[in-house]
Amino acid sequence: MKPSQYHSNKGWHNWLGYKIGDSYLEKYCPYYRGALYDLGCGEAPYKEYFLQYADSYTGVDWTKTLHNSRADIVSNLNEKIELVDEVADTIVSLSVMEHLCDPFKFLEESFRILKRGGHMILQVPWQWWVHEAPYDYFRYTPYALKYMFEKTGFKDVTVEPQAGFFTMWFLKMNYFSTRFVRGPKVLRWLIKACLVVFLWTPAQFLAPFLDKLDRHWEAEAPGYFVLARKV
Repeated sequence: MKPSQYHSNKGWHNWLGYKIGDSYLEKYCPYYRGALYDLGCGEAPYKEYFLQYADSYTGVDWTKTLHNSRADIVSNLNEKIELVDEVADTIVSLSVMEHLCDPFKFLEESFRILKRGGHMILQVPWQWWVHEAPYDYFRYTPYALKYMFEKTGFKDVTVEPQAGFFTMWFLKMNYFSTRFVRGPKVLRWLIKACLVVFLWTPAQFLAPFLDKLDRHWEAEAPGYFVLARKV
């Protein structure tokens, strides 16, 4: 089953972003194995998806999350994670590290709890708006991500841009346009219908084709996925 079947966050204005994210989660499915730990799990939307491949799933998050947390273990990811050394075969962390004020500590702790031979899969935004304020601290270039992972001990670090300039630009435009959906219920419905027909839908269908004109996705990607290993 595909990851899209396990979350319901998609809307008319941003379904392309989730579709792209899901494609990368599927790409990395050979690495989901053994005891999988989801750091910054929030509502744990992909729990059942990961359990198709891993033997067990453990969600870790802190009490100040803005989501309805379904964490199995409560721990501040800016500090020592309340887990023993080398307990995880796989670590997943999606759209989390930008919200951490001490990302190096987070990567050091991730490395500590990961077993030798295990993999970490991480996703962070790049060209994206400030969200979940005031807990939004950093944006990372692909070079920063590679440096930080290698600095904390990881090997075989690969960083992949999620999409190119046009996907980034159209998604940001779509998010911005949601601010105009206001007023009485009937007016909101009418504005939203116009946006769906004339902006949100055509923009998201066109963006992947226009991205083929962009030869440097890493420069203005909406975000990056990182795959790294502990040897």
